[in-house]
Amino acid sequence: MIRLGITGGIGSGKSFVSRRLAAMGVPVYDTDSRARQLMTERAALRDSLTALVGEGVYLPDGQLDRPFLAAYLFADPTHTAAVNARVHPCVRDDFRQWCRRQTAPVVAMECAILYESGFDTEVDRVLMVSAPWELRLRRAVERDRTTEEKVRMRMAAQLADEEKCRRADYILLNDGIQEVDPQLQRFLKTLKERKE
Repeated sequence: MIRLGITGGIGSGKSFVSRRLAAMGVPVYDTDSRARQLMTERAALRDSLTALVGEGVYLPDGQLDRPFLAAYLFADPTHTAAVNARVHPCVRDDFRQWCRRQTAPVVAMECAILYESGFDTEVDRVLMVSAPWELRLRRAVERDRTTEEKVRMRMAAQLADEEKCRRADYILLNDGIQEVDPQLQRFLKTLKERKE
């Protein structure tokens, strides 16, 4: 089994590429959605986050109060590190368990912070989804219905695309001009040939 990491900056189209891969038969583990689920489902993690962030991090119905958590995260970089130190080990363990249940020859992990989290050590190859900066900005503003200023701040907090491209094994251009599927088909063919 080849474990593929899919990463890219905000607005690059990682999730779109992941959906296309899934349609091609590649199971995809989405770290963002699983992290949110684990923060709700795992009692030890819930207790740890509540002790760190405060009772307000969970709503009365037990769901994660995402705006409350976001405010805590963005208030101080040390807050992000403290939350990540609790969440990332759970996600890492969950991904390993998920991989053991898969039977496909190629599986993937979608992760915006693949390198920053150290999750690149959990995969065999990395596919970087790249798009021009202005296009990424526009996509994120439209998708999140937010301001350019907020998106620029989030983009600035991420590892630079140039560094991600330098470290990745493959780069897929999602610029709205190059078609994604043919790039993915070539990539999967290359990936499987290298394994043989």
